[in-house]
Amino acid sequence: MIALLTWVHLLASMSWIGGMMFLSLVVVPVLKQPAVASHRGLLFAPLARRFRMIAWISMAILLSTGPLLAVFRGINLSDPLAWPVVLQLKLGLVLILMVLSVGHDLIVGPRVSQIARKPLPERTMAEVRLVRWSPLLARSTLLLAVAVAYAAVSLARS
Repeated sequence: MIALLTWVHLLASMSWIGGMMFLSLVVVPVLKQPAVASHRGLLFAPLARRFRMIAWISMAILLSTGPLLAVFRGINLSDPLAWPVVLQLKLGLVLILMVLSVGHDLIVGPRVSQIARKPLPERTMAEVRLVRWSPLLARSTLLLAVAVAYAAVSLARS
């Protein structure tokens, strides 16, 4: 049973992190090329929405299999002070990651999509800044997810 849970947990993690890496390292750079830049909004929005569904399903799987894996490892979930430090760190990073993901997917992302439909001269300075800085939020979630994966490996090796 633990092997199956670990496998499902790992697949969910690979789907989420791999998808974020693919979007950041492949899709975004391609969409910045002059040949397709004029179609960026038409292409990126449906890709991002499709990935968002996969990401949230992956997160749900991770949040349900993670505690089960901890219990199988003999960790008493009702006594957080007894948890290994690396587990505490991992869960802290997961909490930050979840907050950033919710903010990105439910607040910033939809707002940036709305702003992107406005002609450039009609955008306020705050809107221009939000559009300019919003990719940092997505990249931050990717870096945090990679850090969580590292903490997971450290936990598995302890």
